[in-house]
Amino acid sequence: STTDAADEVCASCGIAGGDGDDDTKLKRCGACGLVRYCGLQCQKEHRPEHKSACKKRVAELRDEMLFKQPESTHLGDCPICLLPIPLATSQHTIRYTMQSCCSKVVCDGCTHANSLRESEGRLPPTCPFCRTPVPHSDAEAERNNMKRAAVNDPVALGDAGMRRFVVGDYARAIEYWEKAAGLGHVESHFHLSGVYKEGRGVETNMKKFTYHQEQAVIGGHVFARHNLGLIEERKGNIVRAVKHFIIAANLGLDVSMEKLKRCYAGGVISKESFAAVLRAHQAAVDATKSPQRVAAEKSKYY
Repeated sequence: STTDAADEVCASCGIAGGDGDDDTKLKRCGACGLVRYCGLQCQKEHRPEHKSACKKRVAELRDEMLFKQPESTHLGDCPICLLPIPLATSQHTIRYTMQSCCSKVVCDGCTHANSLRESEGRLPPTCPFCRTPVPHSDAEAERNNMKRAAVNDPVALGDAGMRRFVVGDYARAIEYWEKAAGLGHVESHFHLSGVYKEGRGVETNMKKFTYHQEQAVIGGHVFARHNLGLIEERKGNIVRAVKHFIIAANLGLDVSMEKLKRCYAGGVISKESFAAVLRAHQAAVDATKSPQRVAAEKSKYY
């Protein structure tokens, strides 16, 4: 085909590429992958002609990543019961704990079941995952956390950043979050988007805000995705906004589901699409439930 033929020649000088030892090796444009070049000089010369198509394809590729439905939220599954970690809408609705000894995020159901086991067996309190003795003080917990951070544990680095942030040490917080984000910690991307938007410890930088916000979204951070939906809505990009709300609602985020109810009432989405997201949202919420988690919730009030 014509496309295949164009793919086999340098986009600038037209020289054909090949696989033999003596043949010219062509390399794809690193940004879009649409065209090939025989060398850096040809790539530079062809840049003015290729720039528009390149930018368009890069934007398309970015959107493919942004609007891909993640398999789970950024919280993932509890490492013990293997059920999805429930989402928290405030400090009072957090139903999981990050263990300072091993950096595992364990749901309240498994923590409660472990406490019952220890109580019945008159055993000393330990981590429900790795069985390390529970720290006796906040200082000991922080020492455990810093040991994990010292070996580049991304969860521990992210937690260390938050500890610095709450006491106003923004520079150190950003340092920890930048390192954790570089290791793939989604929550740190989300925190960095906030500091770059608000200018806490750094100059306001909307380019970095957008980058970290989108990286958090791609990593399954539903609150970052909902916020991005609100931004698109304010810009008048309703179709893009609704896509974000649907993906977040599919992962169990209530506030995005409420937003979609208003969109449906306003005729923005179809009855079929709304019914599908309603089912997906309920399924995501139900997937986080278990008898152990119900018992843990009840134990807080008795």
